[in-house]
Amino acid sequence: MENHQTPNVPMVSELTDEARVTFYKKTYTHLAGAVLLFILVETFFFQIDAVVNFALSLTGGYSWLLLLGGFMFVTNYAERLALGSTNTHLHYAGLVLYVIAEAFIFIPLIFIAMYMAGEGAFDILNQAAILTLSLFTGLSAVAFLTKKDFSFLRSILTIGFCIALGLIVAGTLFGFNLGLWFSVGMVVLASGSILYQTSNMIHKYQENQYVAASLGLFASLMLLFWYILSILSND
Repeated sequence: MENHQTPNVPMVSELTDEARVTFYKKTYTHLAGAVLLFILVETFFFQIDAVVNFALSLTGGYSWLLLLGGFMFVTNYAERLALGSTNTHLHYAGLVLYVIAEAFIFIPLIFIAMYMAGEGAFDILNQAAILTLSLFTGLSAVAFLTKKDFSFLRSILTIGFCIALGLIVAGTLFGFNLGLWFSVGMVVLASGSILYQTSNMIHKYQENQYVAASLGLFASLMLLFWYILSILSND
């Protein structure tokens, strides 16, 4: 997520210790709220057969590519709302829009995971959630304890995600399974994204951008959850 600066608003790194802690609390509170909203929206979606069937109908061939394209468009728009305006209501609109988009695109993966696990469906979801939160917490701790600026990861992540997107498109068009190692590689990329986003929160954001910071962290968290769940579902 590319940051846009607002004139006359101090950077988080320039704040007093107390003000920085307040910013971090706001960011992680909004992140927790986004996760809770995701769970509620996902649960709501699964109560509506038409929504589930529609999402599942988009998982094959060109439909899946269109869905990914639509998700990327919504992601870009949500980020612009969260970062490109001084209107707090637009910041929240961007975050909520992104959470709803994530909940929709997760429908096929969660459906498959529940189908494969049978009676153990909730166990596999809980395992994926615990592993995701554990890894997220550990990576966040690394960023906070070292206080290192991980902005150098941006170019690496950009190249990695472009390669991954190319493989996804090729796999969809030519009908081959990307397999376990692709998911493992994506877990590594998602982990790097968490370090990058946490570092940005510490060094790059302004005092009024806690919603945007939470959106960036939420996106990385959900990417990690997606591929950990994919790995567990294929065991």
